[in-house]
Amino acid sequence: MTTLDIAFVRLSECALVAGAHLAVARAEVSTIHYCLRGAGFILLEDETPIRLMPHTLVIVPPGRAMTLLATERPTPPRNVDKSTEGAFAPGSSHRHAVGDGEPTLVLVCGTFRANYGPALDLFASITTPIVETFDVHDQLDRVMAYATAELAAQDVGGGPISAALLKLVLLALLRRCLVSTKAWVERFSMLSDPPIARAFAEMVSRPSFPHTIQSLSHAVGLSRSAFMARFSIAFGESPMSLLRRVRMRHAADLLAANALSIDQVALNVGYQSRSSFTRAFRRYYGSDPSEYRSKAQRAPFSSAARVEHAVVQSDAA
Repeated sequence: MTTLDIAFVRLSECALVAGAHLAVARAEVSTIHYCLRGAGFILLEDETPIRLMPHTLVIVPPGRAMTLLATERPTPPRNVDKSTEGAFAPGSSHRHAVGDGEPTLVLVCGTFRANYGPALDLFASITTPIVETFDVHDQLDRVMAYATAELAAQDVGGGPISAALLKLVLLALLRRCLVSTKAWVERFSMLSDPPIARAFAEMVSRPSFPHTIQSLSHAVGLSRSAFMARFSIAFGESPMSLLRRVRMRHAADLLAANALSIDQVALNVGYQSRSSFTRAFRRYYGSDPSEYRSKAQRAPFSSAARVEHAVVQSDAA
């Protein structure tokens, strides 16, 4: 899991008094919810209510609105605006309290993006919530509280520290792939298939190398047919399709950094000619490398994920 990287994380402590509810807004990325103390529920449309108790960890797919309940029964509150306009956005403030008095439900809620290598957002394509309950001895409550405090303090290095702490939490979750029988672990099957994980790591570490199905399958000791089948099961697409994504994301990072010429960027991601690289990049991002670089220089941050979002927003305007 050395290729796991937390691209960004924003966290809030949410505290609800008994009987209170909190509408949580939809997010473009996955959201994470860790119950520090108390009991309650998460309500998601078309999903069974998710019971919250201390050390319950929930990851909700992108684009899903939800309601947090500090109640003993998962009864939907009345007169709630289902549009969630004005609903709470996780990570928008350090602490969000609902109601007066002592809270009976306290949890950390936030948004994040976790990349496995430069091309695969691990949680972007989940369609149902991930729910796991940990033990007090795992001490993930302390880790989540510490990460939230670091972000709130806004000290130098707080962002990287919080990202590193969230990585610890996600690694603890991903370890469950090896022992859990829940359906969500299928999304991360490549983590328990070492040859396929090694092939992906080879793509990520050497995007300029002329990888082929034959070279990758040979490198990990599998036949061509077995490699193709297992790779498709793990990633949901062919090796060459994922390799293109790896190369394009790496190219976007290099272009945003503005340290290499476009010809040099092309060579660094496995293209021998600028024209073939430009065609591939245009198909993936909808703009030429030079246009992407210009927009990247105007974006507030220069990571590929943020610049890609800025390019999409600019093109849509």
